[in-house]
Amino acid sequence: MIVFDSVVKRRGERHVLTGVSCEARPGRVTGFLGANGAGKSSALRILLGLDRATSGRALIGGVPYARMRDPMRTVGAVLDGSGAHRSRTGRAHLRWLAYAAGVPVDRVEEVLADVGLAEAAGRRVGSYSLGMGRRLGVAAALLGDPPVLVLDEPVNGLDPQGIRWIRTMVRSRAAQGHTVLLSSHLMAELEETVDDVVIIDRGRVVAQGTLTEVTGAHRTLESAFFQLTGAEDGR
Repeated sequence: MIVFDSVVKRRGERHVLTGVSCEARPGRVTGFLGANGAGKSSALRILLGLDRATSGRALIGGVPYARMRDPMRTVGAVLDGSGAHRSRTGRAHLRWLAYAAGVPVDRVEEVLADVGLAEAAGRRVGSYSLGMGRRLGVAAALLGDPPVLVLDEPVNGLDPQGIRWIRTMVRSRAAQGHTVLLSSHLMAELEETVDDVVIIDRGRVVAQGTLTEVTGAHRTLESAFFQLTGAEDGR
């Protein structure tokens, strides 16, 4: 379970987040949706211990990220690409992460196969396409087989095959009882993927609930988003 409890983030006089409260539950895929600059990435950085909230709490399994004893086996996350050095091979990058986290090295080959990178594992990361880089990032997130998965803009820049792969992967994780939180500004791409929706606008949560509850009388999630935020487009 992921919980944001009245999270506030200020930078100088500017409020980046204003009392954000929402949750992502086990066994469900939750879409954390908003236009670029709405505060999604700031909230996720606080959740993952990369930034500090001015006030409020962000918890995973009831614990702040900074207090986790074994974070790789608790939460897997992808925020900014794969995080791999361009000169390393995909396999070497994952082996280094596994060694650092105390994960058995055999797990590397398992996740490479799971994300469809087994044949490209010996290539240098610098030669990877955008989609391959995203798959490598997900492989790293899955190394510890964590019960919680957090992905920031996972389908951005992916081709249709990559989008289908992400959709299948996260639905499978949720079916196993895991918690999945997806951040995106691409409403249409997540409509067939998510169970629950949190919409954030200008640092505030403006709607949350099941997909059906949030869309309500609106024809699509995208139209509901525009109505709730007053956004001119979804980018």
